[in-house]
Amino acid sequence: MSKLMTEMLKGTLEGIVLQLLARRPTHGYEITAWLREQGFTDIAEGTVYALLVRVEQRGLVDVRKVPSEKGPLRKVYSLNAQGRGYLDEFWSTWSFLTQRLEQLHEGDRR
Repeated sequence: MSKLMTEMLKGTLEGIVLQLLARRPTHGYEITAWLREQGFTDIAEGTVYALLVRVEQRGLVDVRKVPSEKGPLRKVYSLNAQGRGYLDEFWSTWSFLTQRLEQLHEGDRR
């Protein structure tokens, strides 16, 4: 992954993860696996787990501990009402930015 891609992803990974949690409750390993399937192969599990800790501390997700077949209890994260509000704001901001960037890019093509 290029340095530019890494830097841009830092600003959007939280929104991506919250959108996944809006679809259904899940755990960190499953999120990391999905990201890798989507081509984000350089994202380390530690990055995802650190992000999950941050959104939990900010009150954007609810956490439930469930038994695991392979060891200790597993944390399952789900988006709560505060997280949905934050995610709505993320997508609104994303739309604003992408529209402006497209306008800028199109203006340079003329």
